[in-house]
Amino acid sequence: MDMTALASKLLANPAIRFGAGVLGLLIAVALLAPWLGTVDPAAMDAGQINTASGTVGQFALLDGSSVAHTFWMGSDNFGRDIYSRVLYGTRVSLLVGLFTAVAALLVGGTLGMLAGYFRALDAVLMRFMDGLMAIPAILLAIALVAALGAQLWTVVVAIAVPEIPRVTRLVRSLVLSLREEPFVEAARALATPTPVILWRHILPNAMAPLIVQGTFIAASAVLTEAILSFLGLGLPADIPTWGNIMAEGRVQFSQYPGNVLYPALFLVPTVLAVNLLGDGLRDVLDPKFAKRGA
Repeated sequence: MDMTALASKLLANPAIRFGAGVLGLLIAVALLAPWLGTVDPAAMDAGQINTASGTVGQFALLDGSSVAHTFWMGSDNFGRDIYSRVLYGTRVSLLVGLFTAVAALLVGGTLGMLAGYFRALDAVLMRFMDGLMAIPAILLAIALVAALGAQLWTVVVAIAVPEIPRVTRLVRSLVLSLREEPFVEAARALATPTPVILWRHILPNAMAPLIVQGTFIAASAVLTEAILSFLGLGLPADIPTWGNIMAEGRVQFSQYPGNVLYPALFLVPTVLAVNLLGDGLRDVLDPKFAKRGA
């Protein structure tokens, strides 16, 4: 399939259009946060504690000056602007989803190719992966964050590690079938080096399922990061994340429900958009699903 035909099929899929559109909007919000009427998300104003949504007032900046500011989503019990924190939190959530997916695909894809192509490594690697899969993902993530400390890279590692066995098993199953294909046997007959076979012949044929799996991992990572932050085990409280905002707002949920609902209104469409994008890519790139839809 040429690139033009593939692009047409991708654009014709409604799930891909919706998911990519929402995701593109969120990326724009994350990049343009400083220019969307926000203030420093860490700045606190004791005179603007628990203001209502839409309140117009003066916001004290960190340098001692103040500016006229509209609290579109109100403020929290520390006098911080919820609107600013939610918009800046978009950056953290998208970065965690992206980095987690890339890390899981790189490590899991490499281990999966080694396990599928080298039979001597298969038993050892897959038994280790089975052991990791026996541990509930959220509990493993909590244990890793507790052991490594709460930083962006440690949260990414903690969320990526439980996903690696799933990627490894997926790639292994693909390689087990691909290694018996005539084009791979022909490459081996021509004494092609093993790294070249894996890189040029096997990996390109496994890319489509890997891309689809990567979208599901990204969606799961965004949700898991919010759960960890909500439990107080994610990123530090001074870093604005949707989970941190909801965790801080839950104490006053009955009086100020917006402190929890506003970040949730961003979290839900983000996870939904990435999952829909993955479903659409699976329908287009996976031959089995493509034939079923034909």
